[in-house]
Amino acid sequence: MPRKKQVHTSAEETEMAFYDAINRADIDAMMALWAEEEEIVCIHPGASRLIGHAAIRASWEAIFARGSVHIRPILLHATHNVMTSMHNIVEEVQRNNTLSEQQDVHILTTNIYVKTAKGWRIALHHASIAPGKAQTEEKAAPVLH
Repeated sequence: MPRKKQVHTSAEETEMAFYDAINRADIDAMMALWAEEEEIVCIHPGASRLIGHAAIRASWEAIFARGSVHIRPILLHATHNVMTSMHNIVEEVQRNNTLSEQQDVHILTTNIYVKTAKGWRIALHHASIAPGKAQTEEKAAPVLH
C-alpha cells in the first residue's frame, strides 16, 4: 500500500526526506516526495531522461533492488522564490572498488522543488558524475565586469 504523502513545509525538508529515502532504499517514501503531475523528470548519472511517475518509480526500484545507496550531500547552493526552489548539490557517494577499498565518488545534482497545496514536492532530479575531483567547498564566482 502506498505511503500517505507527508506535507513538507520547505524544500529543505523535502530534500532531507529524499536523501533519507535513498539511504533506506524506501521506494514508497521516495515516490511520496514527487509532485503529482506527470511532467516530473529524473535523470540518473549516465542515463536517459525519465518522465512521469511510472518510469521514475521503475528506475528507483532497479537502483534499490541492489540495496541502499549511501549518499551524503556535502555542498548546497540554493535559489528560492515563492513557488519554486532550485538546489544544486555536490553529493558524496561511498562505494567499494574491485580491490575492496572504499572510494568516494562525487555527483553533481540539481533538484527542483515546487510548492503545491500539499507541501513542497520534487519536480526534477538531475544527477551526473563530477568530472575529475568535484569542488567540495564554496567558492565565490569570479567577477566578470
